[in-house]
Amino acid sequence: MGSEKQQVQQKNRGPSFPLALSSVGETVRIVMIRGCGKMKERLLSIGLQVDDSIEIVQCREKGAVLVAKDDNRFMLGGGMAQKIYVVKE
Repeated sequence: MGSEKQQVQQKNRGPSFPLALSSVGETVRIVMIRGCGKMKERLLSIGLQVDDSIEIVQCREKGAVLVAKDDNRFMLGGGMAQKIYVVKE
C-alpha cells in the first residue's frame, strides 16, 4: 500500500486543485475524482478518467468548464468541475 501512495505522489506535479479553478489554455492532468458512483460512471462514459490529460478551452461563471481531450470537447458543470481534482502539466 505504501508503494501505491508513492506512485500517486510521483504522478502529481504540485498540489492538486479543483478543475473549476483552472485557467483557459492550461493543460492539466486528472488525479482524483470525488463524487458519487453515478458521476464517475458519467465521466467514464464520455471518456474522462483519472490520469487523463485535458486542455482548458473555456471557463464560465459558476465554475462550468469546457475541456478538450484528443479531438473531443466536453462541457462540465460547476458542481462536477469542483469534484474533479487536477494538477498542472
